Amino acid sequence: MTDENRFAMCAVTAAASAGSHKFNLSNFNICCAASYARYEGGFPQQKKGREMGEFYDELETRSEDAREAAIAAALPGLIANAMKASGIAAHLNGVEAAQITDRAALAKLPVLRKSDLGVAQKSAPPFGGLTTKPAHAFAHIFQSPGPIYEPGDVTHDWWRLGRFAHAAGVGRDDIVQNCFGYHLTPAGMMFESAARAVGAAVLPAGTGQTELQVRAAADIGTTTYAGTPDYLRIILEKADEMGVKLALTKATVSGGALFPSLRQTYADRGIGCLQCYATADLGNIAYESAAMEGMIVDEGVIVEIVRPGTGDPVAPGEVGEVVVTTLNPDYPLIRFATGDLSAVMQGVSSCGRSNMRIKGWMGRADQTTKIKGMFVRPEQVADFVATHPQVQKARVIASRNGEMDVMTVQIETDAREPAEFDAGIRAALKMKGVIELVAPGALPNDGKVIDDQRNYD
Repeated sequence: MTDENRFAMCAVTAAASAGSHKFNLSNFNICCAASYARYEGGFPQQKKGREMGEFYDELETRSEDAREAAIAAALPGLIANAMKASGIAAHLNGVEAAQITDRAALAKLPVLRKSDLGVAQKSAPPFGGLTTKPAHAFAHIFQSPGPIYEPGDVTHDWWRLGRFAHAAGVGRDDIVQNCFGYHLTPAGMMFESAARAVGAAVLPAGTGQTELQVRAAADIGTTTYAGTPDYLRIILEKADEMGVKLALTKATVSGGALFPSLRQTYADRGIGCLQCYATADLGNIAYESAAMEGMIVDEGVIVEIVRPGTGDPVAPGEVGEVVVTTLNPDYPLIRFATGDLSAVMQGVSSCGRSNMRIKGWMGRADQTTKIKGMFVRPEQVADFVATHPQVQKARVIASRNGEMDVMTVQIETDAREPAEFDAGIRAALKMKGVIELVAPGALPNDGKVIDDQRNYD
């Protein structure tokens, strides 16, 4: 997770109505009235800065039943509104929005993958027919590597990073040194939006020119850093070199790995550092609070953990691919596969926020590899498992014997004879492999479906 796209860019709750199905705005929406004024029903006034209490809003502490009821009420209208976008309508292929009333129904919809965005945008630029309003109606259009184009807006906390900023203790007394890039990619604008949502001022520092950044931080008295985890250390070391004392006490980071040792380095300097997990396409997916007990799912998205290469939810606690449905009426991505691995954590955070927690980023789900000149994909392994009821899980291991590729298929099953799976393996994976039978539960819970153990040195 090293690219600047994987930062908090939060999706907002949809508030459109469709036929007799209307969003439950009073229970589910998280934006202020200015955000999506064209949707009927109104929005609760969003408090800012010091006016906020311990929590960003009352949604963070809802009961599970209240949250699920709000999701059920919102889903039909969300899907109906999304299908106003030609690309989404084609992808969902005649889905009856009125039938999508809970997570189980949502889980039956097809998954939309990152690779699908590039294809769609080439055929219908710039957004691939996945937005419900034209490009000129957005305040910004951003470009991420690929290239992939994303919309943005200037309405209150459009990306919902304000929730993360508030959890990190940022408010009206703060000046945020925003070291995310403002050039083409959306990160800088998104974190600026977060600061404004909680009433903080912003130094739009961007990236690089570290000596100038140190001087500005000292002269202005910035109190909060926003940027990638490692760049803050570069700023601090440059400040030491210059003999300059900075007033930074908070750091809101994303876009890279926050190692425990690095967090401790900042803590030793009196800087509390929290991180969020999100993507440029989806916005804020989850964020840390001061409790630092995993990442709390944002109130503006619905998160599922699925078996890589499929849309099938895994058991609670099992590692799988993060699939997200945004509640943004303007850019309503439905079951968008991030390609990232994570797992649901049991219970709720001790900080009082009650939404589901995930463990954060645990690797990449796109494990496609080439063995014996043939591509092997996670969905092929999933097809094999699906067509063999006696199989709980399977994993492909790519290794070498001298200069020859070897494919080993480990299968969790109570069966005793590897030969009974020969035909199924050849049918699903298009080649013969070594079959190893293991007891149910024996394979590691790490989300890996294809494990490439070959050394290419």
